[in-house]
Amino acid sequence: MRAADHLDPPARTDPAVDLTPDKAADITDVYAWHTDTSLIIALNFAGPQATNLPGAYDRDVLYTINISNDANPTTSEFPIEIRFGQDGTSTGVQIKGAPGTTGPIVGPVETDLQKDGVLAHAGLLDDPFFFDLQGFRATKSTGKLSFDNTRNFFAGQNLTSVVLQIPRAAVENGTNPIRIWATSARFGGQL
Repeated sequence: MRAADHLDPPARTDPAVDLTPDKAADITDVYAWHTDTSLIIALNFAGPQATNLPGAYDRDVLYTINISNDANPTTSEFPIEIRFGQDGTSTGVQIKGAPGTTGPIVGPVETDLQKDGVLAHAGLLDDPFFFDLQGFRATKSTGKLSFDNTRNFFAGQNLTSVVLQIPRAAVENGTNPIRIWATSARFGGQL
């Protein structure tokens, strides 16, 4: 599969197909943009969900943000591994392989973390995606465009996110484009 989003693959993450979906491993969206000096990447997963529910910090899921900066778009020169864990009653995050860092970024969730010029934040955030699910379903069933820009299925819902701000100089490679994708993998025991 070359791309996936909310509830893909359905046999693993869609509650309409699997009565016990793997919500934590469901990558919803990956956003990336840059400024003159920084590359910002937002990995979103386990959503959308009501704002009164906790984040999905599953220690058995390994998330990887892949950054390619060479001529081959299928290689990952910078695989950034993200995982969560418990320290007593506190939940923390470990981010390994962020370009330009000399070691892992480690700290509690819902906290801004910094190491070697890389900023990181893992926690619950408002889902930034706008989508008229009702209009999509109506369009699909009738064949008539039925979207309404005042209906947003994701409004007021959260998802769990990891946001990284990386110096562009740490990932740029001449004129080669930068490509970014993410994966998740579930393991049977603690990583």
